[in-house]
Amino acid sequence: MTKVSKMLLALLLVHAPLALAAEPPKIDAANTAWMLTASVLVLFMTLPGLALFYAGLVRTKNVLSVLMQCFAITCVVTLAWVAVGYSIAFGDGNAWWGGLGKSFLSGIQVSTVKGSIPETVFAMYQLTFAIITPALVIGAFAERVRFGGMMLFSVLWLLVVYCPIAHWVWGDGWLMKRGLMDFAGGTVVHLNAGVAALVCALVLGRRRGFPETAMAPHNMTMTVTGAAMLWVGWFGFNAGSALAADGAAGMAMLVTHIGAATGAFAWMLCEWLRYGKPSALGIVTGMVAGLGTITPASGFVGPIGALIIGGAAGIACFFATNYMKRALNVDDSLDVFPVHGVGGLLGTLLTGVLVSATFGGIGYPDKVTMGDQFMTQLIGVVATAVWSGVITWILLKLVDAIAGMRVAREEEHEGLDTVLHNEKGYNL
Repeated sequence: MTKVSKMLLALLLVHAPLALAAEPPKIDAANTAWMLTASVLVLFMTLPGLALFYAGLVRTKNVLSVLMQCFAITCVVTLAWVAVGYSIAFGDGNAWWGGLGKSFLSGIQVSTVKGSIPETVFAMYQLTFAIITPALVIGAFAERVRFGGMMLFSVLWLLVVYCPIAHWVWGDGWLMKRGLMDFAGGTVVHLNAGVAALVCALVLGRRRGFPETAMAPHNMTMTVTGAAMLWVGWFGFNAGSALAADGAAGMAMLVTHIGAATGAFAWMLCEWLRYGKPSALGIVTGMVAGLGTITPASGFVGPIGALIIGGAAGIACFFATNYMKRALNVDDSLDVFPVHGVGGLLGTLLTGVLVSATFGGIGYPDKVTMGDQFMTQLIGVVATAVWSGVITWILLKLVDAIAGMRVAREEEHEGLDTVLHNEKGYNL
């Protein structure tokens, strides 16, 4: 080797660490392909999954109103997310909110990377979560809410309730820094939507005739079809939250399925033992309860934990639903709080226990005990419930004063399909 060659080699060795340090993050093709698929699966949960699930549960005269609400929320949340929602949730702000620096997706280009995937894909994936969460809430006031009031409320609720909580938990906010374990939305989505639904049901009041008049689902075939779509789409919801095609995603998918099946089976048994017959409505509601409850734990627990969580979900949500309907006479039309609210709370708290390696979980972080983690989970539950409950109440009062939230007695009797949309779901 000549003297010149040695000098060039020395220069390369000196500058190699600097070159490596300056190397931009690379996009992983496998991870990107999986996250594109997961985004489609989660959007599939709302359209058509949740739309059909909810539409089948209401009466014939209101079926189109529910389908319309799910479609409209998908549209208006997308616009709000692009404008400021993504920035509030995932911008570079402080511990409480992300600020407005990424308004209108500023700075996001084809080459922008988030972790190992394009930031465009990350923003789209998180948008599907932002869509389904306010869509869950509409189940609480189905068959009695004005369309304009619902739209305004959903946008404000997204920006003032959902996006800040998403930042706290997933956007490097104060709960994330504290160590809250919420893999895919036990607090951000399910508890958040459930508490908001309870407040909506209480503030807007019961449907005319509830509970004296029977208000049975008009089309269980539609509901079961939507439920099946939710089950399939939920794999994108939970396994996609790994943000990679790896072992964590694989375990999340496995425990999600176990939780859903166990929740459905437990609810079916409870109903069978108590009322003498199992129902299609019961088994699909138990499935949703199992899915919602395993969601925060899906990236942290193993199969044994999933069995425990699914079983607890089916039993707890079954009794919570019956207690609210029969004992308290609270008209949460489609049981959003007893299924999603109770499930999100239960799953978030159980995550603090079942993450232990004793139960087959991934184990606790260094120097963190079960008691420490459980307390962090409890703080996350309380903070989410208080913020969601208080701000939802304020927004309902504000929107009611501006646009009105509840339809008139005569309009409710006639049905929202005709009154609000001049259409009928069925022309028989």
